[in-house]
Amino acid sequence: MNAQQQNGPRGRPDFPLLILTLLLVGFGLVMVFSASSNYTLASDAFNRDPLYFTKRQLVWIAAGSFLLLVLMNIPYRRFKKGYVLFFIPAMILLALVPFVGEERYGARSWFGVGSLGIQPTEFAKLALILYLGAVIAKMEERFRDFKRGLLPVTFVIAFVCALIMLQPDLGSAMVVALFAAVILFAGGANLKHLFALGLLASVLIAVWVSVSMLLDPGSWSYRIARLTSYLRPLEDELDSGYHLVKSLEALGHGGLTGAGFGHSVQKLKYLPFPYNDFIYAVIGEEFGFIGSVVFLLTYLAFIWRGIIISLRCPDLYGTLVGIGIMSMIGIQAFINIGGVVGAIPITGVTLPLISYGGSSIIVTLASIGILLSISREYNRVARIEQEATRGARPDAPRFGVVQARRR
Repeated sequence: MNAQQQNGPRGRPDFPLLILTLLLVGFGLVMVFSASSNYTLASDAFNRDPLYFTKRQLVWIAAGSFLLLVLMNIPYRRFKKGYVLFFIPAMILLALVPFVGEERYGARSWFGVGSLGIQPTEFAKLALILYLGAVIAKMEERFRDFKRGLLPVTFVIAFVCALIMLQPDLGSAMVVALFAAVILFAGGANLKHLFALGLLASVLIAVWVSVSMLLDPGSWSYRIARLTSYLRPLEDELDSGYHLVKSLEALGHGGLTGAGFGHSVQKLKYLPFPYNDFIYAVIGEEFGFIGSVVFLLTYLAFIWRGIIISLRCPDLYGTLVGIGIMSMIGIQAFINIGGVVGAIPITGVTLPLISYGGSSIIVTLASIGILLSISREYNRVARIEQEATRGARPDAPRFGVVQARRR
């Protein structure tokens, strides 16, 4: 008998998570249209097409939704061994992009395919999550041993972060390092070991930055100005503080109830990348404080639901993969929104499921597909336990009791 005959049919996917995902994706598509339509309508570079970015985003959403449906119907345990088929190509592309990739906005993070751009970093994030989940689940108790368990895994994480920093892409490297730390903690790593590795990583990063500043002081002066401008953005509002000042002006103009859908002022070529990095500022301007809070609560409900599914998974591998996926999405959303509101430095990462971006939306939807596959296993086990409990009740049909005894 095959596995399905032994274990019974698979459970249903988690519909609350699926519905929340569809709501966020649909809202994101509407906001991409609102944030980009006036910008593209006034530019010959986009053929004066108000739907230029919206149509492209719709294509990416369709591709990501297809992957979601496919992965949702593949038992997630198959990725425990099959992750290698995804991990190795993702690492090869990540290693090549700093040298042969296309440079955009000061970073060589894309492979240009015609007018499209593929960002290997996004695929490497999911590949690393699948790798960490498989390796930690295989090690089990050995993972708590520093030399044989935690240290080799940490080297792989550091290698991935180093490849990302070669582009350079500080925001994505931060996201990878943070969600990897969450997975290590969830996998049972010793907190003392994690703390020691964090200190070591801080020292190595400080040394690397110091050497890099000596070799290329010009590029680092601009980066440092971007990182520190969030403390005093008005001191250089036409240069390093420009992005944050315009973002805060957008949020301020929104007030309590917002300027109304489509009535953002800052998106009219004042706010850079309103359909991408700063799409949350457009949300705040058009829907105000109340609309922003409703959006954040919906996003938090989505993340919370994903965490609940992960914790309910009957095996360690599914739990680690689920926690990694939701950590990746949640941490990236925090870094994006935190930068937009001036709470942390702006790092240039997108808002998952909302911002324009092909690689990001495809990988995020594919990741949610894996999470829905995990939810199907939990629901299958819960259904079997429920049927067993029902069959053991005194008032259950006699046929069921006889059958249970024969087993």
